[in-house]
Amino acid sequence: MDDTRAPAGEATGDLGRLAATVERLRRELADSRRAADDRALVELAKGVLVGRLGCGPAQAAEQLTTLAGRSGLSPVEVAADVINAAAHDRVSVAARAEPEAAVPLRAAESAALDAGDTQAVARSLLEHALPALGATAVAVWAAGPDGSLTLAGCAGFGPEEARSWRHVPPGVDTMAGRSLAGRRTIWHSGDLPSIGRRPADPGGRVTMPMTTGGRVLGVLEICWPDAPGAGSSRVERQIEALAELCAHTLTAPPAPSASGARTGPDSGLPELIGLADALPDPALVLRARLDARGGLADFEVRHVSRRLHGTPALEAHPFKAGGLLLEAFPQAAGGLFGRVERVHATGEPFRSERMPLALSMTGVADVSLTRHGENVLLVWRDHDEDARLAGLLEHAQRLGRIGGFEENAVTGEVTWTAQLYALYGLPPGEPPVPLERLREHAHPDDGVTVGRFLRTVLHHRRFAAAAFRLRRADGGARHLRVVAEPVFGPDGRLMATRGAYQDISSQHWTEVALAVTRDQLAHSERESAERNRLALQLQHAIMPPSHGTTRSDGLRIAVRYRPAQKDHLVGGDWYDVVTLPSRRILLSVGDVAGHGMEAATGMVVLRNALRGLAATGAGPAQLMSWLNLVTCHLAGPMTATAVCGVYDPDSRVLSWARAGHLPPILLRERDGSELPMIKGPLLGAFTDAAYEEGWVQLRADDTLLLYTDGLIERRDRNLRHAQDRLLAIATRGAATLDRLLDDLLIRCGSDTDDDTCLIGVQLT
Repeated sequence: MDDTRAPAGEATGDLGRLAATVERLRRELADSRRAADDRALVELAKGVLVGRLGCGPAQAAEQLTTLAGRSGLSPVEVAADVINAAAHDRVSVAARAEPEAAVPLRAAESAALDAGDTQAVARSLLEHALPALGATAVAVWAAGPDGSLTLAGCAGFGPEEARSWRHVPPGVDTMAGRSLAGRRTIWHSGDLPSIGRRPADPGGRVTMPMTTGGRVLGVLEICWPDAPGAGSSRVERQIEALAELCAHTLTAPPAPSASGARTGPDSGLPELIGLADALPDPALVLRARLDARGGLADFEVRHVSRRLHGTPALEAHPFKAGGLLLEAFPQAAGGLFGRVERVHATGEPFRSERMPLALSMTGVADVSLTRHGENVLLVWRDHDEDARLAGLLEHAQRLGRIGGFEENAVTGEVTWTAQLYALYGLPPGEPPVPLERLREHAHPDDGVTVGRFLRTVLHHRRFAAAAFRLRRADGGARHLRVVAEPVFGPDGRLMATRGAYQDISSQHWTEVALAVTRDQLAHSERESAERNRLALQLQHAIMPPSHGTTRSDGLRIAVRYRPAQKDHLVGGDWYDVVTLPSRRILLSVGDVAGHGMEAATGMVVLRNALRGLAATGAGPAQLMSWLNLVTCHLAGPMTATAVCGVYDPDSRVLSWARAGHLPPILLRERDGSELPMIKGPLLGAFTDAAYEEGWVQLRADDTLLLYTDGLIERRDRNLRHAQDRLLAIATRGAATLDRLLDDLLIRCGSDTDDDTCLIGVQLT
């Protein structure tokens, strides 16, 4: 078989020539389309000159050429200027602000007028108007009356993208949807979804409602590859012109019907009038009245329903066909007008119950607004006052679980409300239970109470009330309260007995629960008082409130203990002064966290443990480490602060350690200072806590103060301020050690009502 295939190089050359030919034809087609658009623009300008100058087409063409020659502009640019001078639309406004935009905008308008559908309009915008703005894509959305969006046309996007976004249901948050709901222009830079939108897309977009005659027909969306000049008046004017152009293309022109008649904006008016007249409620048919600029000025009353004829509403508001809503009803400006405007603009129906409405005879009505083509149907229903009060009473009875009754003394008829059937557990069709048979439905234990109630009402004919347990038909029980009174006629005869039942079951069980809670609370209070009394006795037994001054190995020692004023605040503060077997003297103060019996017993454990540990002869740091282990493992879950010192009378050296406690104060020659804040964490916080040990060489007449924070704490001052005040008081001097301690207790001004321990040691 002969191989007649062309060589690869030759095939490639043929494909290249074919591609070049296709590209050339595409360019020629685009040039031809632009030339046709330019010719259409020039012809439109000729028509304007013919109308303005009253000349023929040849003279108009000659005049256009003369203007172009004198101005140095092209015929197309002159044609755009002529049209802008004659037109009073948004395109002319944008062209006056930005002359360079005149030709692209008018060219886009000319192409759009020749386009067969909105898709062709979108392509003409992309070809003529958007390049001057730097935009690369456009989408034209048509709005549905339910808030949905339909992609009527787009350019600059792929076909798959257009198919995916052909319809956006109502309620989906998109860029165009926000602009439609708010009826405003929005410059977007976020991540809202839209056609052609990708995550982390750096481009910018603008969405603008397309409005004609006060109606929002859709949304125009324009896209840029990068951030556009958002808010620029130049760009916004051009976009407004494009939105107006697209809105006109979405407005369908009158089309012939099957019978040959034209179907225009009023084509459905007879049917709408028939609907309004057939409604049992008052109705108005309204149509937008536009101002000279095409904006909404008012609503014209096209029809007044028959339901309003001859009524006081028509007399109070003289509506007539052809009249204006705000003229006949100025109060509509207070809110109703805005509702009508939104329904007319978006097509979304509006309904409201109990809306204030001056059109209504009662001032309140249920209002309904719906758009039908170019018209809006306003329907309202007056609220009947008797029906309103009856509904209010029924609502109150249901919330209060109250049911009413009436027994006619003349006919014997018994009438119950629906709520009373529910209280008895009976279906509404069952015969009501007369009052005289109430004992049959009451609990046997409440028979005496019910009998006394019935005698008072039925025999003595006086008002009475009683609480009893009702046995329901379904086997359940309810606690009810019944009240009743007789009703007499003008002649004194008994006419009826009226009353009500109220379900008080929840109130009854609440009272039972409260009684139990009160008993439990009283028991808890007695237990708490007993525990506090025992804790106070234990505390006083170990640490009396005051001590006399004692002497030991050249030391004068005074101690003060001030318990809390309230028994329930019995705390865990302790102090201790003891001479050890080595003749050294142990000085300590501490504070167990909390109050009550637990704090008091914890204080006893730690105080006695420290005494026993100090007998070993260990130093203060080691004593704190051991006492921390006692706190963590042997004294239960608690925390405490402490400071202890061991004084050697031979060397007059005080060694000391602290566990989260305030350091001692040394007074020497009328000067005072705190000992260094050496390392020492809280007792019970860490099992492996480490403690430092400090020492100080004491001299004759030195005074050492150890105290707990109850001496200085205040709610309105920080601790540092309170420590400084303590130092200032202590350095004022006192005649004796006892006087010094008493002055500190009085003048430090603590206001937390906490226990206080204070030790004063003075060398002689």
